[in-house]
Amino acid sequence: MDIKNKIVWLTGASSGIGEALCYELNEAGAKLIISSRNSEMLYQVKLKCTKNPMDIHILPLDLEKTDTLPEIAESALRIYGSIDMIIHSGGVSQRSLALETGLDVAQKIMNINFWGTVALSKAVLPSMIDKGAGHLVIISSLVGKFGTKFRSAYAASKHALHGYFDSLRTEIDPNIKISIICPGFIKTNVTINALTSDGSKQNTMDNAQANGMPARDCAKKIIKAIESNKEEVYIGGKERYSVLLKRFFPAVFSKLIRKAKVT
Repeated sequence: MDIKNKIVWLTGASSGIGEALCYELNEAGAKLIISSRNSEMLYQVKLKCTKNPMDIHILPLDLEKTDTLPEIAESALRIYGSIDMIIHSGGVSQRSLALETGLDVAQKIMNINFWGTVALSKAVLPSMIDKGAGHLVIISSLVGKFGTKFRSAYAASKHALHGYFDSLRTEIDPNIKISIICPGFIKTNVTINALTSDGSKQNTMDNAQANGMPARDCAKKIIKAIESNKEEVYIGGKERYSVLLKRFFPAVFSKLIRKAKVT
């Protein structure tokens, strides 16, 4: 799919990979609807875009409040009359031991990362089905392919995305594409905002994140994958090879990941 002049709804657009995607999509000539909880940050992102500001519409939402999302999706569809692509970049990470993490915290992570994404997709898909074209882009994670320490609920939410959208792909018109993007260590504030066992933010950046791929570089790779209609893509540094290690040598991977200092 050529991005130019396409109508793209982007969640998680106020920071991190979502913010970087906003700039790159704007440069590529897309017509944007940008969403997150923070309206002020969305306005700041819009001001930093270099192309036509009339092609960027702000639509705040809270992915955790899944019951509000169908109505918000209707508002999104009214802005341009249709949506060619939705990029699900909104989400929250975790840094806490599984047995110490409150069930309410785990449920919050699942609601934001999984159910919010599902609710928006289900609300937008009928319009794509009617016109026989569309593209769902799911920003997952490498931990959507394997689990690591301190990320049990986060990994579960990302694994759930793979299961749901791989299944959905088999059920819908093949002209409606689904791309699952799996970033590794990308330099964003995701670890600063990660939830700890009681639901509070970690407020520090992990070393691996601090030394990760720049978000704009990641965004460029994501757009290239979208334009090539890739079904699943791994983005990052050497951590990408963990997917292959897990697939072909699961026992070795298990031993290594158990011993690894994961930050």
